[in-house]
Amino acid sequence: MAEVLRSLPGATPAAPAPTRRAGRARSARTRRTPFTYALRFIVVAYVFLLVAWPLGLVATNTFSDGFAAFRDSLSDPSVTHAIQLSVVVALQAVVINTIFGVTISILLVRYRFPGRRLLSILVDLPLAVSPVVVGLALILVYSTREGWFGAGLSDAGFQIIFATPGMVMATAFVSLPLVVREVAPVLEEVGTDQEEAARSLGANAVQTFRRITLPAIKWALIYGVVLTLARSLGEFGAVKIVSGNFEGQTQTATLSVEQKYQDFQQQSAYAISFVLASVSVLCIIVVSFLRPKDEARR
Repeated sequence: MAEVLRSLPGATPAAPAPTRRAGRARSARTRRTPFTYALRFIVVAYVFLLVAWPLGLVATNTFSDGFAAFRDSLSDPSVTHAIQLSVVVALQAVVINTIFGVTISILLVRYRFPGRRLLSILVDLPLAVSPVVVGLALILVYSTREGWFGAGLSDAGFQIIFATPGMVMATAFVSLPLVVREVAPVLEEVGTDQEEAARSLGANAVQTFRRITLPAIKWALIYGVVLTLARSLGEFGAVKIVSGNFEGQTQTATLSVEQKYQDFQQQSAYAISFVLASVSVLCIIVVSFLRPKDEARR
């Protein structure tokens, strides 16, 4: 009978009745069981004990002697130089990884070529290799005494190891995958239809990237840049190997934290740690608030 009514002229099609599967899915999403609450408690407790509580203790110890002690710790010339050097190294690593990260992402997603799978594996290599090993590898390549290219570069006036260039290279290596792994999935999701349409209308490669590709990957790129910045500011192992950790010269903020703590200058170590953690957390919070809701849900 319902089939006959729907076939009559002018009849309004009835809304499809909700399927039994959809009803079950809805009830499963809204059901609250003791297991659900227990699972939530375990997850929240795990994150609190692993992340929130240690960071809170750093903040508490930083200001345990008042704001004046915090200010005095940061006014130490060696601390000021270490923080400035960390910012310089991190920003250079971010610029390098932003350029090459977007390029590698486009290459992996938009093109098929021999060695593509190997390139993808190499991009993820910094996540698996210890930063200390990275630093040692750079020394073997660029050391003035043992390195393959170190002596030639030194004769030409370029020092890599125990200088800022080596620290930038080590930092860029360990943070390389962050931009690529944020941008590549978005490129796969948006597809190539709009880019092909732009090219068919006469747009060149630069115009297509600036007007089509870049707006599509904008928030993924920003988030990858923020993660790269946070990772670069906190790099320790690789930088310690290639820098030599000379106070006032090649000592970064993370290396200064270690030295201050070992020298029983805990207040200075807490102050530097608080600054580094605050910058990283603040960057992520700002991006989370600025990110569109539809992008955040994606």
